[in-house]
Amino acid sequence: MDKTMEIDGVSLHFRDSGEEELRPIIIMHGWGCNADTVASVENIFNGKMRVINIDLPGHGKSSEPPEVWGVEEFTAMIEKLIDKLGLVRPSIAGHSFGGRIGILLSSRRDIDKLLLIDAAGIKPKRSFSYYRKVYSFKAMRHILRLLLGAKRGEAAVEKMRARKGSADYRNSSPKMRAVMSRCVNEDLRHVMPDIKAPTLLVWGEEDTATPLSDAEIMHRLIPDSGLVSFPGCGHYSFLDNPFGFRSAVNSFFNL
Repeated sequence: MDKTMEIDGVSLHFRDSGEEELRPIIIMHGWGCNADTVASVENIFNGKMRVINIDLPGHGKSSEPPEVWGVEEFTAMIEKLIDKLGLVRPSIAGHSFGGRIGILLSSRRDIDKLLLIDAAGIKPKRSFSYYRKVYSFKAMRHILRLLLGAKRGEAAVEKMRARKGSADYRNSSPKMRAVMSRCVNEDLRHVMPDIKAPTLLVWGEEDTATPLSDAEIMHRLIPDSGLVSFPGCGHYSFLDNPFGFRSAVNSFFNL
């Protein structure tokens, strides 16, 4: 059943399927996606658990956050959703950006099980060329604002960002671009040892967005965790190897 709830200035859309007496699980998609992207994950649990599949703020049918949010604000909103729905010890499943929220949430809430799918949460390693581009961009931004004025200069900067940024960045609104930049630079390693719930990490070995090395760090830091990786699969391992993914999930959740 499709539902909408107002939380923290956001009109939050989600699908709520399954009987209330069933074990609950919250599913969160990655950046630039929506609840439909992880529909195949949802289908594994349908009929066996109560599934809450969310359009995260700024995605799908949910409105954008009122301000430039970080992972903390996204997590606080999901916590309020849990409380409003009266969910007791829900499980959490997060792909990519949804995994960021799942990590922080699970580090401080009583969670049954945590499923991280090609999850973000480790701050990317930056090369010298990256920092050279960043500081060159900042210098150009300053020059454009001086030459064109604050408003026109900022518009020119946004055009440059849109041309040179990632696909996710280009396809986002200015506010969501700022949100993405803030969240990508948050490193969650410090909270991972606080995760008490049994955790399964599922990864594509050819993932270039959140590489397997990130999963190995998470596996070392999260006390009760296991890692399953699929050769030849990328950032969407649950789509690249649906049978292997379903088998791992069925075993972990005893479905």
